[in-house]
Amino acid sequence: MSFDALGLAPELSRAVAENGYVSPTPIQAQAIPAILDGRDVLAGAQTGTGKTAAFILPILQRLGDPGAPTSSPPQASGSAHHPGGHAPRALVLTPTRELAAQVAESARTYGKYVRLRTEVVFGGVSINPQIDALRRGCDVLVATPGRLLDLAEQGALDLRRVGCFVLDEADRMLDMGFIHAIRQVIKRLPAQRQNLMFSATYSDEIRELAGRILRAPAEIEVAPRNATADRVDQQVFRVSKEDKRHLLAHLIQEGNWHQVLVFTRTKHGANRLAQQLESRGIATAAIHGNKSQAARVRALADFKANKVTALIATEVAARGLDIKELPHVVNYELPNVPQDYVHRIGRTARAGGAGCAVSLVSSDEAPLLKDIERLLGKALPVTSTPAFTIPPAQHVTPQAQEQGRGSRAQQRSQPYASGQDRGGSQPHASGQHRRGSQSHTSGQRRRSSQPHGQHRGGSQSHAPGQQRGDSLPHASEQHHAGSQPHSQRPHQSGSDSHSQRPHHSGSHPSRQRPGQRSGSNHQSGRGQQQGGGGGFSRIG
Repeated sequence: MSFDALGLAPELSRAVAENGYVSPTPIQAQAIPAILDGRDVLAGAQTGTGKTAAFILPILQRLGDPGAPTSSPPQASGSAHHPGGHAPRALVLTPTRELAAQVAESARTYGKYVRLRTEVVFGGVSINPQIDALRRGCDVLVATPGRLLDLAEQGALDLRRVGCFVLDEADRMLDMGFIHAIRQVIKRLPAQRQNLMFSATYSDEIRELAGRILRAPAEIEVAPRNATADRVDQQVFRVSKEDKRHLLAHLIQEGNWHQVLVFTRTKHGANRLAQQLESRGIATAAIHGNKSQAARVRALADFKANKVTALIATEVAARGLDIKELPHVVNYELPNVPQDYVHRIGRTARAGGAGCAVSLVSSDEAPLLKDIERLLGKALPVTSTPAFTIPPAQHVTPQAQEQGRGSRAQQRSQPYASGQDRGGSQPHASGQHRRGSQSHTSGQRRRSSQPHGQHRGGSQSHAPGQQRGDSLPHASEQHHAGSQPHSQRPHQSGSDSHSQRPHHSGSHPSRQRPGQRSGSNHQSGRGQQQGGGGGFSRIG
């Protein structure tokens, strides 16, 4: 079947052909005729199978058709809400900025030969240019819920002429807590309208929401619920949490991966992993909610242009990243929500292509893996972990160690002012990185929450939510060792403990931390390295 057989206008068929599409995907073949007929639609399909074109193409055709209900003529120029243009006639609501930008780009691409205007609004950027764009008027508006309501409440947007309403990635909307915002948006829409719901996963919650919004919808499901793309090669590697970064670097370098999207659960984890891969010579960028929109756009552009090998992302990128022929996706940490696994690996093998999805699974993530397998209805294949190297710890000579002991002993006997670095006499500003004998990568910060003298080992516990290697305590919070509990005193190491393992004291001279006693004065139970003779102490 060709796109012409679906009844698309010649202008739309021409734009589709220019973008290299010859035959519609299953979701497009079923959804486009139903939408052209004016029916409400509830559609579920594997991610990466062309859902965006499945609703954008028929919407553009109906807006350009004088006889279609959604093609009502714009109000006269100079209205209160749109003094120089007209209000939107089709509204597409998406959960993330990236997905909103992608949908708007698709609408402009497919609509290049029709006289329809598309605008996109989302948070994280100035609202004023968006207000100016809406004043000029548009036919299709793509938006995230928060910014859309902000504009409506300021009187900059009139939704009363919307004839077609689309909820894209509706399940993600619910996951992100947008149900209240969706209800507020619906209250601002006219009662008579066409409603479309598209999603990659098809949960019972989606059906419940659809029951409140859709009217006798055409239900389209072109694959089993929560299925992954058939052409994604899924692999699981069993590896300890401490060794994940080393295995990932090995897979990228030895496999000659030129483009890999890596998912972490936290923003701090994404930043930390990006620094660790950079230290191994892998061009890396991070993208997450704490990044400005300009930084996110720049990182994504560099990744698409192959200027960056690894893009480290949180769930913000699990929806809306459309990267042609992306070969590899890595779950550095498994998601807490099983459905997110489907969306993560759906970034590869798009539009009928092939791809590889790798999951690095530590022992504590076994329950999460079982949840994912239960959702998919099958066990994921476990691949034997290849041999990989771990960069050796920086060797500390006996002379340097003795010098370090002497200087630290002298520091313990002399009080110092708040804000002064324990490693020297130079005061530093609040939050400034400590340099000197510290050898960890520029830009990395350290924070320690363990009791005085303890090494950061694999069994070391941390406060919930606390990240190792994120930031230094504020200078004003540092006090003399004699007046502060052990668990609050910062420590320093002579090497980057986040990417290297120190040698055990049984075969190499041990390294001391500030405030740790040496020799016979070393207290039992404090600062003792874990592990047997000649082994390694794992550093997180």
